[in-house]
Amino acid sequence: MLSKGEHQTVPLSVLLKRELAHEKIERPEISHGQAAQSKKGEDFTFLKTECQRVLGDGVTTFSVFGLFDGHNGPAAAIYSKENLLQNVLSTIPADLNRDEWVAALPRALVAGFVKTDKEFQEKAQKSGTTVTFVIIEGWVVTVASVGDSRCILESAEGGIYYLSADHRLECNEEERERITASGGEVGRLNTGGGTQIGPLRCWPGGLCLSRSIGDMDVGEFIVPVPYVKQVKLSSAGGRLVIASDGVWDALSAEVAVECCRGMLPDAAASQIVKEAVQPKGIRDDTTCIVVDVQPSEKANPPQPPPKKSGKKVFKSIFRKKAYESSSNAERDYDEPDVVEELFEEGSASLSDRLDAKYPVCNMFKLFMCAVCQVEIKPGEGISIHAGSSNTRNFRPWDGPFLCSSCQEKKEAMEGKRPSGNGRYNSDSD
Repeated sequence: MLSKGEHQTVPLSVLLKRELAHEKIERPEISHGQAAQSKKGEDFTFLKTECQRVLGDGVTTFSVFGLFDGHNGPAAAIYSKENLLQNVLSTIPADLNRDEWVAALPRALVAGFVKTDKEFQEKAQKSGTTVTFVIIEGWVVTVASVGDSRCILESAEGGIYYLSADHRLECNEEERERITASGGEVGRLNTGGGTQIGPLRCWPGGLCLSRSIGDMDVGEFIVPVPYVKQVKLSSAGGRLVIASDGVWDALSAEVAVECCRGMLPDAAASQIVKEAVQPKGIRDDTTCIVVDVQPSEKANPPQPPPKKSGKKVFKSIFRKKAYESSSNAERDYDEPDVVEELFEEGSASLSDRLDAKYPVCNMFKLFMCAVCQVEIKPGEGISIHAGSSNTRNFRPWDGPFLCSSCQEKKEAMEGKRPSGNGRYNSDSD
């Protein structure tokens, strides 16, 4: 029992263990590979490791991987590949520390996706693209997605996690309800005589997806607001599989990870594509990126983990954690032995996605539009909460703020003003 005024000491061995654990968190080894078989030439990838960011008097690095599956032409996929990362990073203030920067990513990704869509639609080109965008900073993996490309994670402990959402109308009832509430119609292709065929589509336009970048002639209730999930891996790491629907239409997540265990990322990506196209031949662009996140001393590909049921593991293994300020970081020094969920949000509402749910200082630059970053004169900005029915928690003069152009974009996505009546060809996907 400690007497008053005495302090509990921590053994040196414990301090050293904490330091070693901290170093392990800082620098995992990132290795990646990709493979593709092309039929339409509308799949594009973005792979950039060791991206540098100045942090105080030092430099920290992060890695970015993106998959863009275009439709109705490649223009939207190419534009997104070339501009999305910069649009995301431009919304994050430069003076954030590492914890704040990671915490800022979910909202930055939302703003960056909307900005990229807004800029591309100004070019008046009618193509669109799905996007699965992955940012890895230390052991934290943040995934933003629109459309039906997917990202899955197999942890070193054997759990399979779905880090993206499927925005196909056929399987997403919530998105069907959102579209009809915004003024769109959902139904199958009518061939005449009352006969309806094919998957559920959004009309006007006939798109099978409820979210994408581009698609200006489909109606703006097809939104670019991404589902975002952020997780922290254990110090044992894991493997990410990012693939277009050409893979997921043929393979389950379990089959995809099992068919390439023990392989290096390049060989693993090739094996997954091979498994996907082998039964029926190539019917769509089929693209796969495999990323291994491992302790730096571990040079070999992940070994087969203990056999577990992927679905049961997915439901039970997540340990949720609310965001905390960095001052509380000393609460627990032990590395989690499971994947830890930090953030998940899929709402299509910008007022939901850009609010201040967790304490990060200076998240939005004053007098700058939260989406397009254009300078706003004092008094000219429109609160993201203006017109919101949720008056209990927000006031119309609370920020962040939008410029008039981005406010119009927000209202159009919510079905509050008329949008285009153009139609796609019936073979849009």
